[in-house]
Amino acid sequence: MATLDPLPLTIPHAAEAAAARWADCPAVLERGETWSFAELWQRSRAAASALLARGIGAGDRVAIWAPNSREWIVAAIATMTCGAAVVTLNTRLKGREAGDILRRTRARLLFTVEDFLGIDYRALIADEDLPDLGATILLDSGLHDIGLSAFVADGKGAEDPAVAAALAGIDADTVSDILFTSGTTGSPKGVLMTYGRVLPQAAVWVANTGLTEGDRYLIANPFFHSFGMKVGWVACILAGATALPIPQFDVSQAIAMIERDRVTFMPGPPTVFQMLLAELDKRAWDCSSLRGGTTGAATVPPSLVERIRRDLGMVDLITAYGMTECVNITTCVPGDSVETIARTCGGAFPGNEVRIADDDGRELPRGETGEILVRGQGVMLGYLDDPEATAEAIDADGWLHTGDIGTMDEAGYVRITDRKKDLYISGGFNVYPAEVEKLLAGHPAIGMVAVVGVPDERLGEVGRAFVVLRPGTNASEAELIAWSRENMANYKVPRSFVMVDDLPRNASGKVLKTALRD
Repeated sequence: MATLDPLPLTIPHAAEAAAARWADCPAVLERGETWSFAELWQRSRAAASALLARGIGAGDRVAIWAPNSREWIVAAIATMTCGAAVVTLNTRLKGREAGDILRRTRARLLFTVEDFLGIDYRALIADEDLPDLGATILLDSGLHDIGLSAFVADGKGAEDPAVAAALAGIDADTVSDILFTSGTTGSPKGVLMTYGRVLPQAAVWVANTGLTEGDRYLIANPFFHSFGMKVGWVACILAGATALPIPQFDVSQAIAMIERDRVTFMPGPPTVFQMLLAELDKRAWDCSSLRGGTTGAATVPPSLVERIRRDLGMVDLITAYGMTECVNITTCVPGDSVETIARTCGGAFPGNEVRIADDDGRELPRGETGEILVRGQGVMLGYLDDPEATAEAIDADGWLHTGDIGTMDEAGYVRITDRKKDLYISGGFNVYPAEVEKLLAGHPAIGMVAVVGVPDERLGEVGRAFVVLRPGTNASEAELIAWSRENMANYKVPRSFVMVDDLPRNASGKVLKTALRD
């Protein structure tokens, strides 16, 4: 298996090393056009020169609010080369949510798109107060006066000596990115990562999956997420594999790409594979190039694992478990049984320790249920400007408290059984009811609200909101759903609203979510 060895210091250094090792090999294939590793690095250096000319440098933050694309990768590598951190924004966010993140990170520049699914992101934040944001650059408009091509032309090109000087100033301890989690306490938290945390974890993921030179990796997982970025296009750069970005998963488009581009590797949540298999049940399509991938983020039935391996030919499929605060936590390995892959999320990734602990952090005997804790090279630096939340998440001994409840068998394999934190997972996205409740509280008719996750066959779980209306007001379920769609990312929108006279509470006044779920 071909990988970069020794492991580069940073992601830009990895792009530079890949350009030297696999210069003419395909790095990115998109819209019928291939960029080699050498071309990807040259384009990234030229964009870095333009950023430096705008005064972007060490310690700055540059935001990317756009769907998966080759230009997204260039913007990210260029930002990192300058010593700035990439701030990723979920493409489903609304203006209020995005504005909050841009303000809190003091982002100096925003890369975005003019049109994605009919949305102009600039329009969404037009009324937001963003004092630090100096420029907005469009990734999807080559000839526009604020498009990427025009922006890059303002720099001194790929050979600008300032680019080499900036690259020399970053190392394993430099903050690489700030990804935002949904907020357990009502506001999303920015997760600070360094290259020394990201690259070793990406490298062990590459080794475990067998991703290698010549593989063609269809990346439907969004680049704003760890999965699409760190074990997505970054993994491709480390392995010499070709990245095939797809802006959002569309089963017909995915099948066309698998057939035409001979895709070999494809991760995704269980719903992605269910959709591919449903199409295969309707008509024969050529999946003979597929060999492997990873899944997770929800319960995976053994019958689905069996069908993915047998009918899609993905014999190297495995399940894994990670989170924004620690890219990889546990993983199965190729060759594990169908039952093991379906029922567990594997053992600790190399470089990590994992244990099951009681409420005081003490390790529990194998087989007992407790919180999943992880310690090691992949654990985040901390939360942006929030030492209190950081101390709550990472204890004095360096253990990250994941908030997930599970058990560990004698072989060290973990099974997630519940969530300590009040989150649910909808279509692969973490949804924190506290954040949704905070947003819903902005509706003029809502007096009190509690949100819980309820089972859904397609998405795993969806939100259900229990609402107590303000005296003298009226609001229908349809009206509340429509308002929610305008004010929060789609995956956060409750799929149902139940009007109630009051919410069940315990003696101390806390809402009883278990009673609402029941």
